[in-house]
Amino acid sequence: MAARWRLRQPSVIPGFGLTLGFTLTYFSLIILIPLVALVVRASGLGWGGFWAAASDPRVLAALRTSFVTALVAASVNVVFGTLIAWVLVRYRFPGRRIFDAMVDLPFALPTAVAGIALTAIYAPNGFVGQLVAPLGWRIAYTPIGIIIAMIFIGLPFVVRTIQPILEEVSHEVEEASATLGANRFQTISRVLLPSLAPAILTGFALAFARAVGEYGSVIFIAGNIPFVSEIAPLLIVIRLEEFNYVGAAVIATVMLAISFVMLFLINLIQAWSRKRYGYGS
Repeated sequence: MAARWRLRQPSVIPGFGLTLGFTLTYFSLIILIPLVALVVRASGLGWGGFWAAASDPRVLAALRTSFVTALVAASVNVVFGTLIAWVLVRYRFPGRRIFDAMVDLPFALPTAVAGIALTAIYAPNGFVGQLVAPLGWRIAYTPIGIIIAMIFIGLPFVVRTIQPILEEVSHEVEEASATLGANRFQTISRVLLPSLAPAILTGFALAFARAVGEYGSVIFIAGNIPFVSEIAPLLIVIRLEEFNYVGAAVIATVMLAISFVMLFLINLIQAWSRKRYGYGS
């Protein structure tokens, strides 16, 4: 009853019933119904056919490539995105505003353009590729190239998620920690990171989700070699070009299920972090 009455409490913005109805309708039309249609289309094969299509070695290899490279890229973005956010918030230097604006470029740049540019740089005859080629290293047309493309498109999510939280953390907190005898490592690990943990996890989840479904910037630098550098979104497109719509729906459904489970676990960890360190309700 308490929870029920809490929904009816007066609000600054009236019309709870109207806004809730609009929210549910919008959510259903844009998200829920398309996802349900995807699952229904994939279930047309039956459980045996679904399992056979999902367990195909090429499908498993593509899924492994997409999710492993997305996890690596999101992890790298967490580290360097946090550092970039720290520099932008804590320091003032010439060109800071330009540097801050450049962080958002992957949002505005067409992904295909980004893929072509990255390929031109990291290909064996590119500016960076030709420097590492004598060492026997290849960046483009390998999973490493996929990771680089995913780092490029996922970095803004981490920076823009952590940056406003860092701006709310006062210098006085760090000064108080130093006054109480904490060294820099203790201040970072025991004072700053607990307050940033929910934002870091959110940035990680957003970067991971963006990387898993990325297509345009990856296909140019990946090489698209089956069992080596072929990503799941590309395999979905291949299935569609083969008019195998059910097969494409099966791959998409598996990606949806794995992504949902991983993001759900991240949200649980985020909620635990907020409760553990007393940030948020």
